Amino acid sequence: MLVALIVFCEVAFWVLLAAGLSLRYLARKPRLGAAVLLCEPLLEVILLVVTAIDLKNGAEPDWKHGLAAVYIGFTVGLGHSVIKWADVRFAHRFAGGPPPVRPPKYGMARAAHEWRTAARWILASVTALALLQAAAWYVGGDGDTASLRMWQQKMLWVIGINLLIAGGYTLFPKREPKGRVGAHH
Repeated sequence: MLVALIVFCEVAFWVLLAAGLSLRYLARKPRLGAAVLLCEPLLEVILLVVTAIDLKNGAEPDWKHGLAAVYIGFTVGLGHSVIKWADVRFAHRFAGGPPPVRPPKYGMARAAHEWRTAARWILASVTALALLQAAAWYVGGDGDTASLRMWQQKMLWVIGINLLIAGGYTLFPKREPKGRVGAHH
């Protein structure tokens, strides 16, 4: 049941996003669109409550409980940026908004972009780590928390990879090709 709820939350995220943006731009109801978009966090609250109830009712923590924590963490860390990304594109396509700004490709501007991206992924991972740890404490020392610990290791990998990528762009900034310096792209 937990996996079905996770899938439902993901589908509902995109449905609410499409409905909110459609109301905002196509129906010209920005307040109603914003209200629909503000319903997005309720999905994670529902998933968190159902996961806690499942564990409280004696379910052994397994990969599904870990996946629920990771899903919630990633929504916390990345959900807002996904909504912003979609909003800009929807506004451009359907409401005459400006075209989306592409991320910088070169130099320290690219490094700064990579650090902002890494920060979102790290927030997602740290949130998941905290939820996974809370679940492990909730289950207690008598329960099998190996699957929760496995998910925690994966989140540490996500943090490490993002730090490596952002650090790489900082230490080895990509240079603009000759002949393109000052050119507009």
